[in-house]
Amino acid sequence: MVRRPLGAAAGILTSVNVFPIYAGRSVYGGLVGFNELLHDLEPGAAAQAAGISRGHPGPPARVLSIRTGPATMRCASLLKPLYAWVTAARAPDAERWRRHAEPAVVVSSNADTRNLWLAVGPRVILDDLHQRTGVRWTPPAGDPSRFGGVEVAADEVAAAYAALAQAGAAGDPVAETVLGWMRQVKGGQTYGAREALRAPEAGIKCGWYGEPDETCLRTHAVAVLPRGGTRATVVVAMTAVPYPDRRERETYQARAAEGLPVEGEHERVAGALLRGLMTTTLTELGYRHRRPS
Repeated sequence: MVRRPLGAAAGILTSVNVFPIYAGRSVYGGLVGFNELLHDLEPGAAAQAAGISRGHPGPPARVLSIRTGPATMRCASLLKPLYAWVTAARAPDAERWRRHAEPAVVVSSNADTRNLWLAVGPRVILDDLHQRTGVRWTPPAGDPSRFGGVEVAADEVAAAYAALAQAGAAGDPVAETVLGWMRQVKGGQTYGAREALRAPEAGIKCGWYGEPDETCLRTHAVAVLPRGGTRATVVVAMTAVPYPDRRERETYQARAAEGLPVEGEHERVAGALLRGLMTTTLTELGYRHRRPS
């Protein structure tokens, strides 16, 4: 394991277990590394990226993570597929579970996610996730009904999704279903992740929100890339970018309260950074794209 500082001014630290950080291809154009991506972040901004590639057959597991700013962030909607996965076993009615779980993943429905979250119970869901993935999260303080307020780190999210991906590859029917729904996520809810990663078959889930008590916009993404056997490759990027203008925040909150789309504002504020973090992480994992048959 190698630990080295990247950009002292930004307070960045990375852990890489195979090879050095040097560059990755992103929508910024050309080769871009973590230093370039994070060096000019605004004061108060936070960013994390993590990747895992593991399983059989193949080389030893590769794990990478990097962050600048707080150790955890509110997860927004990033964990919805994981919630769907573990609530299936607790649902007395499979059809009712599917009726809420599918839109929670495919179109990021908050109402359907909230139904699963409250019907099964926040602590039960997070305890079940711990048993399935080894990752332990806790309900948000104050109001545990807010599923998007769970505090997470990118490396934890990567580990949890790697467990989901490998369970699906090994034949877990619920995991297979949830991963299939992730492959159906389209349009603005992907933030261009599939195109940036050059992985049209990747399962994608993004999270985006800015709470009224925050002066930033949180924009997160996870990609589960196709592999053979029980191998899994997962890439995660999480950002919290300052959003200080009061009028912009008021307009944003008004649109969110009416149920109107706000993805475009997140794309404007953080889209390029999000994709850059994901592509650089994938490059550092040594991922090789499948050749067309």
